[in-house]
Amino acid sequence: MYMQEKILENLKIASLNQMQISALEAAKKSSDMVLLSPTGSGKTLGFLLPLIEHLDREMQGVQALIIVPSRELALQIEQVFKQMGTGYKVNCCYGGHSTKVERNNLSHPPAVLVGTPGRISFHIRNGYLDTSTIQTLILDEFDKSLEFGFEQEMSSIIAELPKIKRRILISATRMADIPAFTGLKKPLVLDFLEAGKQVLSGLSLKYLRAPDNDKLELLFGLICKLGAVSALVFCNHRDAVERVGLLLEEMGISHGVFHGGMEQEDREKALIKFRNGTHRLLITTDLASRGLDIPEIEAVVHYQLPVTLEVYTHRNGRTARMHANGTSYILLSASEHIPPFITDKHVEEKLSADREVPEPSVWKTLYIGAGKKDKINKMDIVGTILQKGKIAKDDLGLVEVLDYASYAAVKGDKIDKVLERIQGEKVKSKKLKFGISK
Repeated sequence: MYMQEKILENLKIASLNQMQISALEAAKKSSDMVLLSPTGSGKTLGFLLPLIEHLDREMQGVQALIIVPSRELALQIEQVFKQMGTGYKVNCCYGGHSTKVERNNLSHPPAVLVGTPGRISFHIRNGYLDTSTIQTLILDEFDKSLEFGFEQEMSSIIAELPKIKRRILISATRMADIPAFTGLKKPLVLDFLEAGKQVLSGLSLKYLRAPDNDKLELLFGLICKLGAVSALVFCNHRDAVERVGLLLEEMGISHGVFHGGMEQEDREKALIKFRNGTHRLLITTDLASRGLDIPEIEAVVHYQLPVTLEVYTHRNGRTARMHANGTSYILLSASEHIPPFITDKHVEEKLSADREVPEPSVWKTLYIGAGKKDKINKMDIVGTILQKGKIAKDDLGLVEVLDYASYAAVKGDKIDKVLERIQGEKVKSKKLKFGISK
């Protein structure tokens, strides 16, 4: 109980929700569990808390394997686990990440390993990951993993886990059957999908209609009306994200773009700038509808219509999370209609003829050419920027430390002076490179 209280204190969470409490109780009753819960309901803590109950501080090797469909979700789970402050080591592995770094991590195995199916399979095939000590298997966003076509990889991984005692499968949608390769036998099923309607009780639903078949002017008008709020604009395809992004750039709208065709470094930078407020607007595919750490989204915009009810639900799940409020906007051309699978009532939103481009964010992002693998931590960076850069605490925003790079939000009217003052400064005897992230 003490550990749980300390974890909640570290995560700045006052209390567990009903789903998380039920997951903890279920883990005591059954070795296999299926947790059905919507996006934004706190599923990560719902399976990490039961997991910690079964970790052994005396045991060497990987004790728990968490398989996820995307690199962003792997990083998010790793971050949450670290913030919990349990003292157990955690690492993650995923495509686009350095295999050398991952091999080094696995040579001193973490208690918990999080990874995508392809990269975990790679480490098993090459003998870098010893699976003989793994006793807990967690399949997070399992429905998404199947949708992405990872069934074969997951099946081959699970076949290499000889000592599994506990299996937890998490999904945001119901499945007619649980595939046999998961090895789940008579699992205890916790279904909180209906409860998800309460999670989104603060969600307002609106639609806008263009006078013709060009929705870009409609999007521009909506962005001008929304002003300085954080928003996700969803498109169905990568090329649409790029096209909309370029056209908004021409209109003077500051934004970021995010989709699966981007290099990993560019995807990470886009999310970092969105989280730290440098960009309040992110144009994205449905890759951003689940599994990303992008809190406090005030609006979701369906620039292109969702193709299924699940897609619509997951997109909307990025806003009005937990006890917050948010608004979902569907954009329609003159010839489009709200899909019949969307039965919720939407109120029409009218735009005025006056259009004023929102003011740019007060934040810009500072790049630091060192990270965790260089033994640089968050406090090193905060101290350098505040002391050497000679700025007040309020002028420094979110700081994020990656493996070989770090990023810090700095007030835009201060960043040039900060850069001038800290350029060439040493941190822990290392001369670091600083710059404004483009």
